[in-house]
Amino acid sequence: MNFPADLKYTKDHEWVRVEGNIAVVGITDFAQKELGDIVYVEVETEGETLEKDAVFGTVEAVKTVSDLFLPLSGEIIEFNTTLETEPELVNSDPYGAGWMIKLKIQDETELESLMDDAAYKEAVGV
Repeated sequence: MNFPADLKYTKDHEWVRVEGNIAVVGITDFAQKELGDIVYVEVETEGETLEKDAVFGTVEAVKTVSDLFLPLSGEIIEFNTTLETEPELVNSDPYGAGWMIKLKIQDETELESLMDDAAYKEAVGV
């Protein structure tokens, strides 16, 4: 499994790449493998400002539907609309083309609560 060292991770299996005051968010390689084939990604919170840990969408796989949790407080400024027609990108490229949202970070101190790759590997037992 792949856990890029330049990303931050949550206990709920989201990853975060910080680009200035914007956070790009998706689900981890571990999460997509656990879910199986992704068939639908729903994010109806674009344009909304939500608190850390709020549900910002859902991901549907062949065997289950899972909530997506916001890793940081902020405004959801973009949804990866490519996922509407190609949700399988979450499986094939979870850290690249399979990203889910871009978030305008509201409180940068919340970044301290996220895990680095080593802590996330330990949390998932890899």
